[in-house]
Amino acid sequence: MYNRVIISIFRKSLENFLKITILLKEGWNVDNEVRAFLDYIKSLGGAPIHKLSPEKNRSGEKYLIRKAGMAPQDVAKVEERLIPVDDGEIALRIYTPGGVGPFPIFVFFHGGGWVIGDLDSVDAPLRMLVNSSGWIVVSVDYRLAPEHKYPVAVNDCYLATKWVAENAASFQGDSTKIAVGGESAGGNLAAVVTFKARENGMPFLCYQILIYPATDFVGDHPSWGKFGGTFLYRKDMEYFINHYVSNPEDRNSMYASPLLAADLKGLPPALVVTAGVDPLHDEGEAYARRLQEAGVEVTYHCYEGMIHGFLVYGGMIKKAAELVELMAQTLKGLV
Repeated sequence: MYNRVIISIFRKSLENFLKITILLKEGWNVDNEVRAFLDYIKSLGGAPIHKLSPEKNRSGEKYLIRKAGMAPQDVAKVEERLIPVDDGEIALRIYTPGGVGPFPIFVFFHGGGWVIGDLDSVDAPLRMLVNSSGWIVVSVDYRLAPEHKYPVAVNDCYLATKWVAENAASFQGDSTKIAVGGESAGGNLAAVVTFKARENGMPFLCYQILIYPATDFVGDHPSWGKFGGTFLYRKDMEYFINHYVSNPEDRNSMYASPLLAADLKGLPPALVVTAGVDPLHDEGEAYARRLQEAGVEVTYHCYEGMIHGFLVYGGMIKKAAELVELMAQTLKGLV
């Protein structure tokens, strides 16, 4: 019995060593801070996302952001408002910079696979963004799956953006300068909001910022095969999609998979950011390329050595602050 335990421990150690060896052989250029972050996650000994309930994943994410997130900065003004949406209401957190308005407005949708995440998960980077850009930032607490299935999050995000445009004057905002953005699932939702705004003729959106967005629910892009074991697993993504989308046919809708949209013409200019060691890298890059082919002005930036979700772990991964500064300078350049 004792020998079997020793052999089991040795085999597990060998498997972990081989994984590291394979990573090096495949040329994964993983940043040293990312390695330390991944080692920290391993030390916690938790189960993978796809094996846990949404409730446990939500509490786990909150814990990880508390431990690995950047320190929040003071902002001139922060207020929360509840607004009506289809069959309910959602919260907005409005960050206002110092100075005299009206200020341009950036509407932001957090990540978390449409299942986890909230206003607090992106609070620190958004505070930094407000101070660096001089823009108002409105963070949207859209309703989550599986309690609220697709397309609830899509409609919540669009209606929140519409509300911002119609009520901008009430919080020192400029309704003629509104941009949207988000990270991961939030990047997906931001892309889809631009579709809804184009179709409905309002609100006018001057820009979109998509941070390592999920854009394709049905494709099998090479980066999934190459990086599907770093932080985000294929089974994790399937877990998120299955919780979010009830009808498999909806995966092909452009409101779920914006990369599959037939027409991307007439959308606002975009900054598309990907992470170099991210299973979603290829679909983010492909979406930037498709926007460009449709005549949309696109700035594309890949953070080499970074993993999916690094924006919210700025306490351990310093590139997160560089990403916030890139967003800030992009927004400042629009005014």
